[in-house]
Amino acid sequence: MKLGIRMVCLTAIAFSVSTASSAKGKIEAGESLSAFGENREVYHNPVIAYSAPDPTCIRVADGTYYLYGTEDTRNMPIYKSDDLVHWTFVGTAFTEATRPAFPPEVTDKPASLWAPEIRYVKGKYVLFYSLARWGEEWLSTVGYAIADKPEGPFTPKGYVFSSRDVNVQNSIDQFFWEEDGKYYMLWGSFSGLYIIELNVSDDLTITPKLETKQKIAGNAYEGVNLWKRGGYYYLFASRGSCCEGIRSTYTTVVGRSKSLFGPYVNKAGKPMLENGDELLLHGTEDNSFRGTGHNSILQEDDAHQTWMLYHAYYKPREDGNDGRSVSLDRVDWVDGWPVMGRGVPSTSAEVPVINHK
Repeated sequence: MKLGIRMVCLTAIAFSVSTASSAKGKIEAGESLSAFGENREVYHNPVIAYSAPDPTCIRVADGTYYLYGTEDTRNMPIYKSDDLVHWTFVGTAFTEATRPAFPPEVTDKPASLWAPEIRYVKGKYVLFYSLARWGEEWLSTVGYAIADKPEGPFTPKGYVFSSRDVNVQNSIDQFFWEEDGKYYMLWGSFSGLYIIELNVSDDLTITPKLETKQKIAGNAYEGVNLWKRGGYYYLFASRGSCCEGIRSTYTTVVGRSKSLFGPYVNKAGKPMLENGDELLLHGTEDNSFRGTGHNSILQEDDAHQTWMLYHAYYKPREDGNDGRSVSLDRVDWVDGWPVMGRGVPSTSAEVPVINHK
């Protein structure tokens, strides 16, 4: 969710879509492509070679996917794709003239823009973001902007809440959830994960119902994400260090609950409030991928397979930070729990099923 603003290009990355075949559907890092055989189309990770941490993705009415990331490209990069594999840089969500700032009552210091979250709400594209400064966690504030089109231009509309408003240190990494005509926000970064119900007016004024705030996970987590399937809510989160290159320990974990407000538990029944979870995705032993985490809301292809876009350091140098590129992997469901291959990023995998327009 963090780090300074820069534009980072990752080198020595294959972008071609190949032809291969496999019963298992993935090649894990370090595995030979020859295991796939012939005659199946595959893609190669990472799918976005530029640093775009904390990705958020939406599929719009015409079938196009749009992805937004923390501003390692200043003012928040936007990419688009027809197939979840080939991504084109569109531009940025903001300009210097439209760039959001902290609420004046919080601080007059300049803000970094972290952890975007895109949704389509009441006929508008709503881009939530975390206004933050490294190491000044009580300044953190969740803001939002609106646009008529997914590529913008986005106009800042207001603020959902600040850390002081909700009395939660480091209120960043927000996640928006809509269900049965009600709206919710989940958020948090190593000071607990929380959920709160929101008021959302027709003119998209968004305010929290403070009396509904509830803690749903312990202090080990950030990058919260939610998915509903088969009567369960699945709470995805990241734990570990996000932003230390080859030394990053970021992993993606999950718990589940029958209720939106929890309790979320692991397979053994240990609550996420006590930092109990199931490990879903981690870095590779050979350090090809490190710091795997902060995934977007899951995406479905046209065969109703679920896919996860997430960030990771790809082949990070020992002496530097090459940025967190975006990778893609399928999420399978086994005995009511999500599974991602062997739990590490795939070097190559079968492409999503997309019925092109």
